[in-house]
Amino acid sequence: MGGESGHTSDEPLETPSGGRRRVTSWLTTRSVARQVFVLQLVLVVLLVAAAVAALVVQARRDTMADARHRTIAAAQSFAHAPGLVRALQDDFPTVELQPLAEGARKAAGIDALIVYELDGITLTHSDPTQLGKHVIGPYAEAAAGRPFTRTFQGALGLSVVSAAPVRDARGDVVAIVSAAVTVEKVQDSLDQQLPVILGSAAGALGLVALGTGLVSRRLRRQTHGLGPAEMTRMYEHHDAVLHAVREGVLITGRDHRLLLANDEARRLLDLPADAEGRPVAELGLDPSLTALLSSDRIATDEVHLAADRLLALNKRVTPPLGGQHGSVVTLRDTTELRSLSGRAEVARERLTLLYDAGVRIGTTLDVVRTAEELAEVASPGFADVVTVELLDPVLSGEEPAGAGTELRRTALAGLTEDHPLYPYGELIRFVPGSPVDTSVTEGRSVVVPDLASSTGWRAQDEERARRVLLYGIHSLAVVPLRARGVVLGVANFWRSGASPPFTDEDLSFAEELANRAAVSIDNARRYTREHTMAVTLQRSLMPRSLPGDETLDVASRYLPAESGVGGDWFDVIPLPGARVALVVGDVVGHGLHAAATMGRLRIAVHNFSALDLSPDELLWRLDELVTLIDEQDEPSEGWGETITGATCLCVVYDSVSGEVSVATAGHLPPAVVRPDGSVDFLEPPVSPPLGLGNGMPVETVRTILPEGSRLVLYTDGLLENRTRDHDAGLAALRDALSGPGRGPEETCAAVIDTMLPTGSGDDVALLVAGMRRMDPDRVASWDVARDPAAVSPVRNACARKLAEWGLEDIAFGTELILSELITNAVRYGLEPIKVRLLYGASLVCEVSDGSSTAPYIRRAADTDEGGRGLFLVAQYAEKWGTRYSPRGKTIWAAQETAPGAGPALDALGEDDILGQWDDAEL
Repeated sequence: MGGESGHTSDEPLETPSGGRRRVTSWLTTRSVARQVFVLQLVLVVLLVAAAVAALVVQARRDTMADARHRTIAAAQSFAHAPGLVRALQDDFPTVELQPLAEGARKAAGIDALIVYELDGITLTHSDPTQLGKHVIGPYAEAAAGRPFTRTFQGALGLSVVSAAPVRDARGDVVAIVSAAVTVEKVQDSLDQQLPVILGSAAGALGLVALGTGLVSRRLRRQTHGLGPAEMTRMYEHHDAVLHAVREGVLITGRDHRLLLANDEARRLLDLPADAEGRPVAELGLDPSLTALLSSDRIATDEVHLAADRLLALNKRVTPPLGGQHGSVVTLRDTTELRSLSGRAEVARERLTLLYDAGVRIGTTLDVVRTAEELAEVASPGFADVVTVELLDPVLSGEEPAGAGTELRRTALAGLTEDHPLYPYGELIRFVPGSPVDTSVTEGRSVVVPDLASSTGWRAQDEERARRVLLYGIHSLAVVPLRARGVVLGVANFWRSGASPPFTDEDLSFAEELANRAAVSIDNARRYTREHTMAVTLQRSLMPRSLPGDETLDVASRYLPAESGVGGDWFDVIPLPGARVALVVGDVVGHGLHAAATMGRLRIAVHNFSALDLSPDELLWRLDELVTLIDEQDEPSEGWGETITGATCLCVVYDSVSGEVSVATAGHLPPAVVRPDGSVDFLEPPVSPPLGLGNGMPVETVRTILPEGSRLVLYTDGLLENRTRDHDAGLAALRDALSGPGRGPEETCAAVIDTMLPTGSGDDVALLVAGMRRMDPDRVASWDVARDPAAVSPVRNACARKLAEWGLEDIAFGTELILSELITNAVRYGLEPIKVRLLYGASLVCEVSDGSSTAPYIRRAADTDEGGRGLFLVAQYAEKWGTRYSPRGKTIWAAQETAPGAGPALDALGEDDILGQWDDAEL
């Protein structure tokens, strides 16, 4: 009761843990003792102050009265002094009277003793300079024969003055004697008395304060330093414990006598009215309870019998330091709780099981594994045996078309190897009327408390049912696995041996468990469907094979993320002019949207590459395309997802010159492994990701790489993981690539093993290209003057080169192509004009000039003299096109070099050719 937070005593008090504590000084609290002390001290201070003030006022008054008495006595005494009248009659009275007056003044302790005649002429004065002067003052009353006392402001300051007349023998006033003393001198006298007054007052105040402090200390000990509010609250708490609290409270003393028992304790123990103050042993309690209350042993939730009640008892001993003090006992009636303890324990176990189900079911997005987790959670905590059957479409990720009774056993738990139930993976057709059939078709749970008496269950398979009963299984609960209103399968809970049969209460728990599992199974089913679709889509969109020739050796790796396919891709695109484009990109996210976006970007890159664009222009146009698609898709399709967030890196390698052109849109820089094994990163100026460029130009970096170098393109999933940041990933990649003598395949394997030993949380694309130069003997070039006469010599030189290469089969078509292209360049183009032949997998004829105007095929009229040359080029060439450069354009045409390649000239009739002439205008 005394353990309230308001306790502020200086004394160390007992705490519930048996320790001692020191509290804040009582002077800083609002305890009753402090308030009494402060009140008494204020009253004493006020009384002492009033007494001192009264003494000072009285002393001042007495001092002024003494000054008046002293001056009047001095004046009258000197006025009646013998010989004064005779001295006044001399011719020079001052000579005789001045010494006498000074002596009398000093003897009287006053400041001035003045004798002056009736006309005001001064005869004696304490200031010799004033002798003989006329005194202005109220001496008329003294001249009339009446003494008086006045206070006035004189030469010496504020003074007290008394005057007395001097009479001769006949009684006539012949002179006046005036005595004066200054108030300052009077005050000095008072100041000498003031320390005594104040000292006496301080002593009295100290004695009174000491007495008040002793009384307050005693009061503080009695109230434990509590304030009025705390004492009021303590009383209210005490009253509540005694009369309102529905828990029994007993307090016993050091001699094991009952000191306090509240109403609830009296009711629970049936105590007599005079129980307080009596020994515990005399209260007639149960012996075990009496023994506990009479000892110093502590107890926590011990159950004791009191009449027909079961009481939960807690006891704590409360000794201060140095000895026993007493104990506090609390009592609770647990009679009704005992009857519910078994059910509460079951409920607690069920809640624990549901918590485990929430944690353990659905850890993966795999349908079969989720079903197995349901079986593992429910057995053996809820059922001895658990089996799960799912519809076949669910296992493949599809949504069931309707409730069917043909289910596949997907999970078993709690069975031995020789169990008699249907085995794992078997497709079971449940007969009508069986519990599973009823559960699936009607969508409700079914309980079979006694399998031996269930005709519907036995009808499924009589022989197997007999063996199941012999196995010890005797009770069954079937719960449909239903999500979003669709039945996915059923969960069968079996009990065997000494386990009790299933009840309706058990069925409620089984339904809760199955509902949680059904949601996870449905999520896994939908993920399986989306994953399958995404994998199918991605496989259809990714390159199935990578082109390679004598100038490029390519190897690649694609690793999908652990959570599914993503939007990483790579491509190798052959370009005319013995060039090749290496492209790698990354779309943020996973799943169908990322895979579809990847396909759209890959197709766009192929289309732009067909235009033979430079890397920077390709990415710039790709950025515009992504922006346009985002604007069109968002309002119409409403997916809430856009392509924004994709990155792309484009590298074009020219095998003739060894030049590499690199441009990036927010992607990581490519790595170059030089022939000596050193590793560098080509870092072009970084541009924003696709869709965020806002029309900003993309910059290209160009460099010449030595033959035998390896170019490595990759996505960020290769570098970054939970334990490694971007910079550390680049350093690790550099170490993995370092070293000479490895081909692209060995490089890919080494990089994956080093960078991703345990897999990746993101998808990874890796492309390694070993670069070789084109054989210089397979390249021929000529400069052409802008003169029609220069066409023939160049054509003849090309024919000789074709003969040297053994390409006589296509020589006619090549000469025709070159004649048309060179003639157009000479006629419509600008210098410089150059012709180049490239003999690789095909023969490429290139004619370059300084003009940027491209030819186009058109239908020539019968009356046109020209306009049919490019038609011939298109007939004899496998492919042809135009490539722009900063210094003009290049028109190229590619021909197959295999024996028998080229069009059959005999099949081309003259009328057909002339009827379809199309040519180019520059």
